[in-house]
Amino acid sequence: MTKNKYNPRHLADLILKPIITEKATTLLEQNKYVFNVLPKATKPEIKAAIEDLFEVKVIGVNTSLPPRKKRRVGKFIGHKSLYKRAIVTLKEGNTINLFPDT
Repeated sequence: MTKNKYNPRHLADLILKPIITEKATTLLEQNKYVFNVLPKATKPEIKAAIEDLFEVKVIGVNTSLPPRKKRRVGKFIGHKSLYKRAIVTLKEGNTINLFPDT
């Protein structure tokens, strides 16, 4: 792996968890993986974090930052938490084991 300019300690904190939904599992056939990341994370940081954590080669990173939704509990109005999703495309032949127990 090539050396990157990002601190590996900070990169590990950017990736929160992998997303395992029906849509995300269909993307696995195209060698794409979906992760929840911190909203402040940039595409180069996400790429460096995935390459460092899982020792794979990342081709591309697509992100989505949906707008916050209002939620009401009784008479109180609030917002859902802000989140960001990253769809990471890996080089052909590289895989990430999302289910280490099996």
